[in-house]
Amino acid sequence: MIDQAETSFTALDDAGLVARDAQEFGAYARTGGWAFGLKVARSVRPGGQSPDETPKVSAKEFAELADCSPERVMRYYKAWDRAADDGLVPHFEELAPGQEVELPDADVWLNYYVSRSSATSERGTAISEAAEAEGIRPTKALEVAENPTALRAAILADPSTARAARQALLDRVREDPELQAELARDVVRTDDLKKAVATESRSADRIGYVRQIAESGQIKTPAGQTVDAPLDVRQEAERHLSLLDELEDGEDTGEWATEAYDTMKNLVVETVEADPELRVQERRTKFYSSLQKATKAFEELTFDDAQDFYEDDMVQRLEELQQAIDSCLNALRKSTTPAE
Repeated sequence: MIDQAETSFTALDDAGLVARDAQEFGAYARTGGWAFGLKVARSVRPGGQSPDETPKVSAKEFAELADCSPERVMRYYKAWDRAADDGLVPHFEELAPGQEVELPDADVWLNYYVSRSSATSERGTAISEAAEAEGIRPTKALEVAENPTALRAAILADPSTARAARQALLDRVREDPELQAELARDVVRTDDLKKAVATESRSADRIGYVRQIAESGQIKTPAGQTVDAPLDVRQEAERHLSLLDELEDGEDTGEWATEAYDTMKNLVVETVEADPELRVQERRTKFYSSLQKATKAFEELTFDDAQDFYEDDMVQRLEELQQAIDSCLNALRKSTTPAE
């Protein structure tokens, strides 16, 4: 009797074990890694919670009970965390040990679980620190870094992603001389980019010209003099500058910059012409500037080996230059002689 009872009990136990295995297999077939992710999520306490606040254990303690590494436990933990952020599963704080919840399909698990060791590398550490500085999860940044082809596809397909990438690249360029040089080479080797840079540089210079008048209150005359700007000129510069500053990010400033620049240039000329004293000083400055350039050009001429390249035309042009200089001297001397 006893033997028969024990045999029956053993058979029932085996059947129960088989049934349990089948049920667990079915659950895993439907949910994949979510089944194990749930075990971690409902048993490992979130960061920031003390042991007194929850019956859950640390990832290290859970790993010791599971006879595996804490890193493996944390990969499941982080996968669940990312899915919770996307609203697929409850957050850790909503789960208690042993609690059952409806799990997503098995195929979705691979979108969140990444068997990754790069986070502990020097590169991974740098990416994680940058992600934390930007206020995002390091795991998201690491995922992007590990799949540059996906990043390229997103940049090519989505303007907002391209703008974000452009801004990040500009921030990086400021601290990376090597990348600066590489980008500069790319620009000069690409005709369209080279033209675009030249156009933007011209617009920036014109805006800088208007900004300088508005902020310093001074104008630079065509001859190169720096003088105080009349109040109406400065106010006009401030008006144009405010219009430029109100343009939306990404809006083409070329036409606005040209209009502002041309307006201020004309006002500067009018300012010079309206002031007799300034007008004379402007002509004097222009004369001295031209004289200095001519003197420098002449001083650069050398005749040590003139016999090797002598031509009659050279002598003729120098004689004409001498006559022009004599005419200038006579004109200047007459201007200093009192009229009879």
